[in-house]
Amino acid sequence: MNGYAEDKDAYLKRMRRIEGQVRGIAKMIEGDQYCIDVLTQVSAATKALEAVALGLLDEHLRHCVTQAVAEGGPVADQKVAEASAAIARLVKS
Repeated sequence: MNGYAEDKDAYLKRMRRIEGQVRGIAKMIEGDQYCIDVLTQVSAATKALEAVALGLLDEHLRHCVTQAVAEGGPVADQKVAEASAAIARLVKS
């Protein structure tokens, strides 16, 4: 079971909202809206995606990594390495 299983519906709702934001940005570009207005919406969509990513990362750390570390062994090392790589990707973006 994934760490986010309990909040799956909330994550899906947020992603649908973000999807709508992105469609709205495309319509703004099609409609030749002012550059700064488009950039403002891009920034809002980016922040919304970052919030989802941080929530998923938190769930992963609390569930998957914690469980693997409690069990120990090579799987624990793998889960910690995966989490570190995910954090590095988020920081770079």
